[in-house]
Amino acid sequence: MGRGATGDAREELAQLVPDVETLARRLGAVDYLVDEGLATSIFLGLRLPQPLLLEGEAGVGKTEAAKAVASALDTPLVRLQCYEGIDAAEALYEWNYPRQLLSIRLAESTGGTLSEHDLFGREYLIQRPLLRALVHPGPRPAVLLIDEVDRADDDFEAFLLELLGEAAVTIPELGQIRATHPPVIVLTSNRTRDLHDAVKRRCLYQWIDYPTRDREVEIVRRRVRGVAESLVVQVVDAIARMRAADIQKPPGVAEAIDWVAALALLGVEQLDVEAVGRTIGTVVKYSEDQELLREAGLEQLVGSTA
Repeated sequence: MGRGATGDAREELAQLVPDVETLARRLGAVDYLVDEGLATSIFLGLRLPQPLLLEGEAGVGKTEAAKAVASALDTPLVRLQCYEGIDAAEALYEWNYPRQLLSIRLAESTGGTLSEHDLFGREYLIQRPLLRALVHPGPRPAVLLIDEVDRADDDFEAFLLELLGEAAVTIPELGQIRATHPPVIVLTSNRTRDLHDAVKRRCLYQWIDYPTRDREVEIVRRRVRGVAESLVVQVVDAIARMRAADIQKPPGVAEAIDWVAALALLGVEQLDVEAVGRTIGTVVKYSEDQELLREAGLEQLVGSTA
């Protein structure tokens, strides 16, 4: 039955995204624009299927890629946000100890007994993101986003290997649980540290760079509706100058979107030095970076010498 369900899921994906071009159009329809390289990697991740590791600077659209895939396929997105110290109880499952204790007391009050098998059945299992994605019943696979995996430690990476390689996990009390509709797995990393080779071997890999100027303008226009294109162009050009400056944290596309939205809310129609000074905290999040840009002259960001 599991193999049949897996085959049905693959067949449905094949019908939904028969080629790279169709996938790119579906992603574009949910306002996520991709170049050929990223579209190809996502397509292969869907159809092989194989986990996809996306790396790149913060704010270039790695997390949004997984969200867009889920929207384009009309399937649930299950997100696991990684952090230092994350473990299996938070990522995979834990037992509902209060419910187990209640069952024990109820059995004692009626003169009954509960075996270990009774207490560690699936009805007492609390599903965390990884397990929820694995047991998703379909008909299409869920999209499992393992976000910022580089924030976790080496032990957690090792814990992920069975999931990445076999679309399965092992729970000691229950044995191996294998997905009937293997999830579309997307891992993201900001490269705060190198991931283990064993993780990379199990994944397709794609580096997401900052988009071209024209593509970034189009991305921002799609995300912030009703704003004059001239303002969007000015913001994108200013952010490009920020990225070229020697600042600690260059802004990504996400910051460009936030900045345009903030300017529009304030009624700004033309980016000038005053507008940059009032809203720089929307796009530059380190005081040292702000100070560096102010010392260099905010007029340089708007291409003005005034």
